[in-house]
Parts: sequence; structure tokens; C-alpha cells
Amino acid sequence: MTFRITAAAIGLSAFLALPLPAVAQTNTSETYRLINLFGEVLDRVRTDYVESVEERKLIEDAINGMLSALDPHSSFMGAKSFRDMQVQTRGEFGGLGIEVTMENGFVKVVSPIDETPAARAGLRPGDFVTHIDNEAVLGLTLQEAVEKMRGPVNSNIKLMIRRGGGDPFEVTLTRAVIRVQSVRSRVEGDLGYVRITSFTEQTETGVKNAIDRIKQQTGNKLKGLVLDMRNNPGGLLDQAISVSDAFLDKGEIVSTRGRKNEEGQRFNAKPGDLLGGLPIVVLINGGSASASEIVAGALQDHRRAILLGTRSFGKGSVQTIIPMGNQGAIRLTTARYYTPSGRSIQAQGIDPDIVVEPARLEKLDQPRARREADLRGALRNDQQQPQQQQPGAEGGGQAQADGAEDYQLQRAFDLLRGLALYNQRNGN
Repeated sequence: MTFRITAAAIGLSAFLALPLPAVAQTNTSETYRLINLFGEVLDRVRTDYVESVEERKLIEDAINGMLSALDPHSSFMGAKSFRDMQVQTRGEFGGLGIEVTMENGFVKVVSPIDETPAARAGLRPGDFVTHIDNEAVLGLTLQEAVEKMRGPVNSNIKLMIRRGGGDPFEVTLTRAVIRVQSVRSRVEGDLGYVRITSFTEQTETGVKNAIDRIKQQTGNKLKGLVLDMRNNPGGLLDQAISVSDAFLDKGEIVSTRGRKNEEGQRFNAKPGDLLGGLPIVVLINGGSASASEIVAGALQDHRRAILLGTRSFGKGSVQTIIPMGNQGAIRLTTARYYTPSGRSIQAQGIDPDIVVEPARLEKLDQPRARREADLRGALRNDQQQPQQQQPGAEGGGQAQADGAEDYQLQRAFDLLRGLALYNQRNGN
């Protein structure tokens, strides 16, 4: 049995193996009467509907209707969808590379995955998909919409997008085999940068390997780390727990509470911090959902990291994947999760410690002001040393390129530099 903690995905799913509680037996006469009613309606549709309808489709649609009426994340998966879901958690799959949920009858983008057709097409968290190949989404279930967006690799699909209060616009995407590189890393001077795009089976190992590389590249002079989880739609809960544990020495990471008190679980950190207490800045935004919110919430509650960016998505529920023999599986919301301080982020999200909206930074042309050194007869500085040009002083390479495009990331680096300088001056 598995717990899912992300929204529905077109090419990304996420699960956690946990024991499934026993199902209570509530065989009442009222239940039997309602089941008989369902059978009568099914028989009437099968015999009297204007067109012939496949019985399997009728029953699967009825099951999906029952589940999807509960909340946006409960649904039925046919046998093929269930197989696709199991493959997707390994980090390679076919699709658009987009995580979605349902809101007000439309498909809402939770997050596009880096370097996928959805990301390259410019889709953003919060976009609404109103039409798929010219067919209106309104009236479809989330699972039906997801199925329509899936298709053969290299085939095209047209989506009508509504963004904010602007006019709808159409984008054409080409489905592709999505290979998710869950973890990317690099060094900027004496600072490290780790980006987690999703929580797959490789994430824990990827983070540990990234930290090892960063330490080697900085000659063990690392001053701090930026952990970037913007537009991370979530993934495997056990991986989120492991990543949190990598930066915590002790304490609770997350707890889950189901319908009954005895169904609750708590997950605690084990001794050992990969960074030895070095400062961490975590980047989040409205596309940071589920598993990424667990990591952000744990590090924030333990005051292990400073969160920077904008409020996260706010998905604080847990879904259990329950196989139904060879007929597929149901995805059922069975618990809520809570951060170490006991707060639920369901429909609230996590507020960053420092709010930094996305922005474009431009250097303004200013006339050069006169300084003391420009004045005629100014005294010479008797301690002045000859100036030497320092190549790469601005960080160079990828980081410099990011500085022109990624305002939030550069503010995170600036904050880390300030923390490192403060600690150095105070002997920490």
C-alpha cells in the first residue's frame, strides 16, 4: 500500500509505502438499499440509454465520480493508469512534465517540471487549462483530463491557457519521454546550490552526492547552502523525510493523522547533519507542494533554515494507493500531515521567513559622482595596495547567468553571504 502526497500528474506521481489500516465493516441495511439503487440505475442506463455504453466504463466512471466528489486528490485509476503511475515514481516516464490539480472545474497547473515540454512552453504555477485539443475541460474529472493530456511520445497536443486576468492563449506541446534529474547542484565561490525538482526514488542519494561534490569543490571551506525547491510538486514522502533528516540532528520531521487516533504516525530525525550546522536558505514559491512543503516546514520549525520566496502551494493531505486486484487502484485521501510544530498547511501553504517576489534586476546607468580621490591635491592613502584584477570575482559561469535572470536566487546567495560574514565575525 502506498501514500501519495502530490496532486495528479501528467507524467509525475508520488507515493510512500505505509501500512493500510483495517477497513471497518459497516454492513447496514441502508447500505444494501443504496447498493441496490446503484444496481437499478446501472441496469436502466445499460438497457434504455440512447446509445450503447460499455459496462466497464459505466462502473469505472461511477467509482471515479464517488471518489472525486470527496476532494480534488481522490480518484480511480484503471489498470493502465496504475501501471503508468508505478513506472513514473522511478523518475522516467512519458508525458508533458506537468503536475496538475482541479479547481473550479478547470485543470490548474501546480508546477511544470524543469526541462520538460511544459516548462519549455512557458507554463507557470497557477495557470488554468480550459481546453485540451479544442475540447472544453469544464465537466471533465481530473482523471479524464489527465488521460486526454497523455498520449504517444512525439505527438502534439494543444492547450488553451488562462493566466491571471489576461486573455486566454493557446500553446502547442510535443509529448516526450521525461527523464527527471531529481537533484542538480553547483558551487558559487564558497557557497553551495542544490536544486530538487521532485522527490523520486533517487532524491536522497542525489542530495547526499551533491553535498559531497560541493564540499570537495570548495575544499571543505563551504560557508552555506541554498536549497531550491521552487516549482517542486512533491513526490515520495519517505524521500522528503530522508532529505529533511540529512540536515537535522534530532526532533520530529512530520506527523500524519488519519480518521482514528491510532492511525497517526510520527517520523523523527536521526543524529547527523550533512552540513554540520552551516546556514541554509530554502527557496519556495507557489509551485512548491506536498513533499517539498514537508521539507520546508521541518527546516523552518526547527529553525535550521531561513525560507525565502513566496507562499507555497498548501497541500497538506496524504493519499493512499489501494490496489484493486487486476482492475487498477483507488487513490484515497486517508490522512493529513503536520509540521513539527503541529501546524497543518492544508489550503494555507508555508509562508517564507523573507518574502521575495520574482523580479527582473536591472543595473541603472548613473553619472559617476565625484569622490575624495578626484579632488585636486587629495591626500594619498598611505595604506593603499596596488589593485589587481580578480578574474571571476562575480561568481562566473552559470551563477553569473542566473544573476541576470533569477532575482530570488541572488537574494538567497546575498543572505547566505551575510550570514557567513556575521558568523565569521562572531567566531561561530
